[in-house]
Amino acid sequence: MQRHFDLELKELNNDILQMGVFAQEAIFNSVEALKNRDKQLAQKVIDNDATVDKLELAVDEKCIDLIARYQPMAKDLRFITTGMKINSELERIADIAVDIAQRTVELVDLPPLKPLVDIPKLTLISQNMVKIAIDAFVKGDIELAKKVMLSDSEANHFRNLIQKELTEDYMVKDGTTAPRAVQLLLIARFLERICDHTTNIAEDVIYMVQAEVARHHHEKFKENNSI
Repeated sequence: MQRHFDLELKELNNDILQMGVFAQEAIFNSVEALKNRDKQLAQKVIDNDATVDKLELAVDEKCIDLIARYQPMAKDLRFITTGMKINSELERIADIAVDIAQRTVELVDLPPLKPLVDIPKLTLISQNMVKIAIDAFVKGDIELAKKVMLSDSEANHFRNLIQKELTEDYMVKDGTTAPRAVQLLLIARFLERICDHTTNIAEDVIYMVQAEVARHHHEKFKENNSI
């Protein structure tokens, strides 16, 4: 029985990895569509969301089934419950990428407001955070999880830069830029929210590995030379 349980845990791990791949691709494609003014690519992100939703439901059902059939304890139980939470966070990240794609569809038909500089930088941060967070989960690596938590302040910094520039250099000086500037502002906020969800994943990994709640207690890790 233990062998079957271990195999099913491995399958669950692979499914969550696949969710991570879908989420990363959705982020990348949504911003590539924005950069290249590619409405078809943006629509592809929107259309692919149904696949992500389907996988999320399958992973949740698998987790519930594993708990019901094997009644796991301690570390195995934490792995499964953490998997459920991470699965939900990744689905939300993919949803936010769809939000970016929808804003992109609206922007494509309007003249470009400005060259995109900081939004691609914020995108790279968010993609990297997702990748490292998934690696932390797969490897049970607390140090990688802490690295993700550290990166969140950098994401906030770029979001603030984008917000300041669009507000002060465009909307305040020329009200006619507001429709385009607001869409870019929303995209920056969406990317920052992706980073927030990824930070949640990192906190969940810390709980999974050492049964310690990191959420709302980041200062404890700073004191311990962690972040």
